[in-house]
Amino acid sequence: MSVKPEHYDVIRRPLITEKATMASEANAVVFEVAIDATKPAIREAVEALFDVKVRSVNTLIQKGKQKVFRGRRGRRSDMKKAVVRLEDGHMIDVMTGL
Repeated sequence: MSVKPEHYDVIRRPLITEKATMASEANAVVFEVAIDATKPAIREAVEALFDVKVRSVNTLIQKGKQKVFRGRRGRRSDMKKAVVRLEDGHMIDVMTGL
């Protein structure tokens, strides 16, 4: 599978949190993806960029929080996350980068 420029638009960055690290023990990786990305597009992008086989993709939209900074109200933007489970024997090391 060849890498297309659209694949870099779908996958924004890997998320490295405590919960994502615990998910990596179950052979899963968490990515921030484009808000309009679909599950098949995410699967295709991960398989092309990292040369792995994807078992499943679960997505969720995290709503942005209301925040106050220097007395001004603001709102963080919404974010879409994808939890990508890999087939047995496949692995992505998110600490090394692309």
